[in-house]
Amino acid sequence: MKALTRSFNIALPATLLPLLFIVMWSSGYVVGKVALPFVGPYTLIFIRFASAALILLGVALATKAPWPKSRAQFGHLVVVGILIQALQFAGLYMGLDLGVSAAVAALIVGTMPVFTALGATRFLNEKVSRVEWLGLVGGLFGVALVVYEQLGVSATASLTGYLCVVLALVGITAGSLYQKKYCTGMDLRTGGFIQLATASFVMFFLADHFENLAVQWTPTMIFASGWLSLVNSIGAISILYILMRKGEASKVAGLFHLIPAVTALMGFVFLGESFSAINAVGFAITALAVYACTHVKK
Repeated sequence: MKALTRSFNIALPATLLPLLFIVMWSSGYVVGKVALPFVGPYTLIFIRFASAALILLGVALATKAPWPKSRAQFGHLVVVGILIQALQFAGLYMGLDLGVSAAVAALIVGTMPVFTALGATRFLNEKVSRVEWLGLVGGLFGVALVVYEQLGVSATASLTGYLCVVLALVGITAGSLYQKKYCTGMDLRTGGFIQLATASFVMFFLADHFENLAVQWTPTMIFASGWLSLVNSIGAISILYILMRKGEASKVAGLFHLIPAVTALMGFVFLGESFSAINAVGFAITALAVYACTHVKK
């Protein structure tokens, strides 16, 4: 990938990027759930964003990466940082902390492709074919099957928890559309730093006010915070922006249909959550729906 090579001086096969993104993004739900017993959601996000921002700043300075050339470019990056980083993950981790399961949270956020496709037709002048719409609806049906059994478990979560995850959905949807419209040419090093630094400031004030920045530094917490910073905040977000740069927003968003299924599978392997035949059927339906969304010819 030329874009990835320019930003991080590495090369990956283009066909590997969607797979890496799905696995890396899905892991954030499980790792975040593991970390929350040791830290408040706002404090966890602040640690994640601040450490990732410092790493990207070091990379940007060492490689002499280009910075935004205008206040407008800088401002667009700040907006995306607030939407995709701060709003999405504040809502997500607060929902997880209030009892929403990782799989159901992934299901709610996994409806993002439908809303992104609707927004792309209005704000990005993209056209969505009938086959793609069928794929989007099929994907929603598939992710519902994947988390079917977990819905009963998450029924104990508060309404506030579900509303928080809905806010996460709003953040990732609006942020993806805004990024596609205004920030496709950003450098992944300096652009990522600006977004993460912006989100870090927001989360610092929330964490300090509501949680006093309290942390239990256990081995599990250290591993989880490192994983979330490096793999999710830097790796997965950078791949998402590369995919958005190379493809239409509605098609890239179709990849999110697979995330609930992969999250449920990770929950089965690492957290001991159930994964039944219904889940397997839902995974297959979702995979077919994603293929329709991302490979259909208009």
